[in-house]
Amino acid sequence: MNSRLAGWAQALFATLVPLSAPHAQSLEELAARFGAREGVMSMSLAPDGAHAAIITPGPSGQLVMVIDLIAGGAPKPILRSSQASEQFSRCLWPTASRLVCYVSITTKLTDALARYSRTIAVDSDGSNLKVVTERTSSRALGITWNGGSIIDWTGDKPGWVMMTRQFVPETDIGTRIAQRYEGLGVESVDVNSLVRRIVEVPKSGSVEYITDGIGHVRILGTEVSASGPYSSGTIDYSYRKAGDRTWYPLGRVDQGDAGLGKGFNPLTVDPVQDVVYGFDAGPSGRQALYRIKLDGSGKKELVLGRDDVDVDELIVIGRQRRVVGVGYATDKRRAEYFDPALKTLAAALGKALPGKPQVDFVSASEDESKLLLFAGSDVDPGQYYLFDKGTHKLESLLPARGQLEGMKLAEMKPVTFPASDGTMIPGYLTIPPGSDGRNLPAIVMPHGGPSSRDEWGFDWLVQFFAVRGFAVLQPNYRGSSGYGADWYQKNGFQSWRTAIGDIDDAGKWLVSQGVAAPGKLAIVGWSYGGYAALQSGVAEPGLYKAIVAIAPVTDLERLRRDHVDYTDYKIVDRFIGHGEHVASGSPAQNAATISAPVLLFHGSWDINVNVGHSRLMADKLRDAGKAVEYIEFPDLDHQLDDAAARTKILSMSDAFIRKMLNR
Repeated sequence: MNSRLAGWAQALFATLVPLSAPHAQSLEELAARFGAREGVMSMSLAPDGAHAAIITPGPSGQLVMVIDLIAGGAPKPILRSSQASEQFSRCLWPTASRLVCYVSITTKLTDALARYSRTIAVDSDGSNLKVVTERTSSRALGITWNGGSIIDWTGDKPGWVMMTRQFVPETDIGTRIAQRYEGLGVESVDVNSLVRRIVEVPKSGSVEYITDGIGHVRILGTEVSASGPYSSGTIDYSYRKAGDRTWYPLGRVDQGDAGLGKGFNPLTVDPVQDVVYGFDAGPSGRQALYRIKLDGSGKKELVLGRDDVDVDELIVIGRQRRVVGVGYATDKRRAEYFDPALKTLAAALGKALPGKPQVDFVSASEDESKLLLFAGSDVDPGQYYLFDKGTHKLESLLPARGQLEGMKLAEMKPVTFPASDGTMIPGYLTIPPGSDGRNLPAIVMPHGGPSSRDEWGFDWLVQFFAVRGFAVLQPNYRGSSGYGADWYQKNGFQSWRTAIGDIDDAGKWLVSQGVAAPGKLAIVGWSYGGYAALQSGVAEPGLYKAIVAIAPVTDLERLRRDHVDYTDYKIVDRFIGHGEHVASGSPAQNAATISAPVLLFHGSWDINVNVGHSRLMADKLRDAGKAVEYIEFPDLDHQLDDAAARTKILSMSDAFIRKMLNR
């Protein structure tokens, strides 16, 4: 590690979890080390490349710290959140001496949980703190939930940015100057003085704006009206020609009943080529990268598509979000660079960091002469580096998880296994370090989502169990995203029989291959993965001897009702669907079928999946005379982003599974 940073970095990580000898293998220490929050949650580089800002865990909540990359020395904490319900999501640099940070706050309104955001600005020394989000007056007829986000650096004056604003109308009783605009618009704001001017008046249903990176709004997204206050999940996009204020139709994106978007989804504008880049279904049915001319011709060109997986990542760099490549995940995540210089650099970095094949460009100075990089692998949680193009110097900055330095981790290997209908299902198998991979206690670990997929790389949950001696298989079951619409099917809820069948076939394959010892199979999942773990107990009673479900969905009809008071109700309603699968696919309604003991974890402030799901599941299992233990974490959300909570989840899950497998 860079000698200028090593001392303070070691001290910082030591405050997060007690560090002992790297070879200690007790359950308590391993649970604490793997359960510790990621030391670097976010990192960004100042325009001059002289400083970097990091978001890191604090004793409670989070810290924003600034590092002097020239002089070195200890980083300076400039902001802190006081509790888990306040989260910094990202910090950006409008100038070399001032930061803008996004804050997400969870609160309770009567019986419902709500989340709102605010944008704040602060000097890099921690002074001159201001709330950038426009304050609503006492006459406001609503609440500002969206605190706005920067969409461009206007460049006409230092410290001015273009950012979205949620306009809230005001009552005009007793005044002639009431604010009448309503919806999402765009303002130009001086983050020092908070002087602001309107750039785009909100349009009816406006939900998204995309600029060209040089101060011009070129793309507008407006939501197609749904009934009442609910979102429809369908967005019409319009564009402007260069130098023209008229809006022209670009296309429509419809989320559909399955939750898989259809249509061209625009992401960023290249002003030099005068095109917009975005994703749409390719010739093979998998998602592909396209670009469309914004000159009025509507010419659409396929940039990159594949026959096996979705192309799902647009790689951009710099303050103008210059498009430099595209990414996709096969057995491992790959990147194809369009920019020749970055392509050469990425290849050189791969050779310079042979044990860290996953290299990401995180941030850049304004002139792109200095690049902030992240590199890691399945057996390396990752490291942040600073690369200077002028000197060709690669400097180590910070480990992502300093608590795990010196720990021997387990290799994650891509595998395929047959489903009951003969379909080959991809997944990842992780075997304990030093093991021959035979006759082991084993865990099937389905991912969350379900509109997601597992990828090759470091996973703290998987690695903990592998180091503890378990084989872990992560199946990318049908219902996962990343493999096209046919693989996704109707999503993992409406097509639960196929998705859960693939997950259970993963367990059977582990046994048939001799990886899992007979009777030594458990299932562990988080969110949809927790749902899948419980529903597997319904579909295949006796296959798993222990079920661990973290923040699970347990009742599909309840999930629908949970969103009645939220604007996404119509989207969730379509995603869940209607029919017999709602009852048959709800583990809480079929608890009597489950034979394996169940361990449940949930946070009481979970907005994604209401805590009532685990409470209901525990009650239903007890009523049916089943073995269940339920642990609830007060004031924590869906991610349970707390070291003590995660440590408890790991240690209790390990002890629970071992006890059940050895009965």
